[in-house]
Amino acid sequence: MHDSDSTIRKFMTPAPFSIGRAQTMVEAARRMREHRIRHLPVLEGGIVVGIVSDRDLAMVESLPGVDPAAVTVAEAMTAEPYAISPETPLVEVVEALAEHKIGTAVVMENGRLVGIFTVIDALRAFAARLRG
Repeated sequence: MHDSDSTIRKFMTPAPFSIGRAQTMVEAARRMREHRIRHLPVLEGGIVVGIVSDRDLAMVESLPGVDPAAVTVAEAMTAEPYAISPETPLVEVVEALAEHKIGTAVVMENGRLVGIFTVIDALRAFAARLRG
């Protein structure tokens, strides 16, 4: 068992914004801009099926002759994102993100999306540790 200061629960972004897999990349872009975020968990029937990022959006927008309004989130997302529990030790998640060059983990509890943990959250955790 780990103390709460060393688990993801303390550093995750709770209740993240999400998007449905049938939505368009234009809608994903609008939500990212509106909420000033870079990642959206993708849900289908309340189940996390992927994650879409601002990088995915930039890639779709850069494709010649491709209309982002005609591309669904399902077509651009990364399926089966790295999923963790809120009780997962911070060090374990940070090591996994670095080792696999992943920018985000979805935080699941009892089969439900409860948070998101990004590299930015990891930097905040690191800064908090440096401050003591």
